Amino acid sequence: MAGLKDATAVVGIGQTDLARRLGEPEKTLACRAILAALDDAGIAPGEVDALASYTMEETDEVEVAKAVGFGDLTFFSKVGFGGGGSCATVAHLAAAVATGQASVGVAWRSRKRGSGPRPWRNTAVQLPTPAQWTRPFGLLRPVDEIGMLARRYLHEHGATRDHLFNVALACRNRANQNPTAIMYERPLTREMYMNSRWISEPLCLFDNCLETDGALACVVVSAERARDCRHRPVYVHSAAQGLPAQHHGMVNYWNDDPLTGPAWTAARHLWKHADLTPDDVDVAQIYDAFTPLVLLSLEGYGFCGRGEGGAFTEGGALEIGGRLPVNTAGGGLSEAYVHGFNLINEGVRQLRGTGTAQVPGAATCLVTAGEGVPTSALLLRN
Repeated sequence: MAGLKDATAVVGIGQTDLARRLGEPEKTLACRAILAALDDAGIAPGEVDALASYTMEETDEVEVAKAVGFGDLTFFSKVGFGGGGSCATVAHLAAAVATGQASVGVAWRSRKRGSGPRPWRNTAVQLPTPAQWTRPFGLLRPVDEIGMLARRYLHEHGATRDHLFNVALACRNRANQNPTAIMYERPLTREMYMNSRWISEPLCLFDNCLETDGALACVVVSAERARDCRHRPVYVHSAAQGLPAQHHGMVNYWNDDPLTGPAWTAARHLWKHADLTPDDVDVAQIYDAFTPLVLLSLEGYGFCGRGEGGAFTEGGALEIGGRLPVNTAGGGLSEAYVHGFNLINEGVRQLRGTGTAQVPGAATCLVTAGEGVPTSALLLRN
């Protein structure tokens, strides 16, 4: 991993419209996002020789390569576990480019979750072994599983729904500044939050991410080549994946401590191979499929101590000008939910200085993938 430090950079980002419903198929959306990212980098499609995506991505390498017009591909990979794979797609490309397996890599995610069915509705599919211990007893959806962790967290550490609201509010405030966000110009108040309907107690409507159609992509090249691209390079300073021993999906209750999830494993590896510490991070894009995941990630990645995630959010700490501005385009809660890829693109924008809610002088950004599942993270710098 030491050989990856600042050896590569993200030089192009692209996305389609992000909406509850889009008419185009996922393949078309993927191609549009990839072409936009390549144009942003100033790189021709025929130069791409590496691809990385999610195992849940339904547009495959062969079809995308033909449609976009790539040359010969010498590296391609897929990363599992849904939102846990977002940062890992970039990490895989960085490793391929740094080791000479490829020269221009593209990662992408295309999804029609807003207009498509929910995966857990397909009851005809045989349950995987871990789910046989949870779904028959009422933990049917991801929100039910995270709700279980959230209840334990609130009980053990004295955190409150106000702390969860702080997360939802920070994301919504940033989305209100972002014209491409689904929740643009739709403010959130404490009264709205506290009076909203339960989805799975103790999680209410505003503790849950959006359901979105759209696609995003980014381009990774060597640090040397990055200097000749159109925009200021955003270097991949450190990258990590994390799957803790005896992990059991989102409920995580086979571990010694269910509240120290995959983020803790990924974080140890991330900081081990970095010249930076949590104190050096200027802005963070923290995976926010559900508000409690942000509290768990703040602790896992070392911004506060065990059980202190709730208190960390107090006093506007997550807002612009606070201790750690987070999810500056609105995140999954208020910009769009595309399995976390929008957090990667927003991290790049912040370090370019082009965010719609720009953190002044931002030079380092932590981007995290889904906590609660085998996860990944990136530490970016300019």
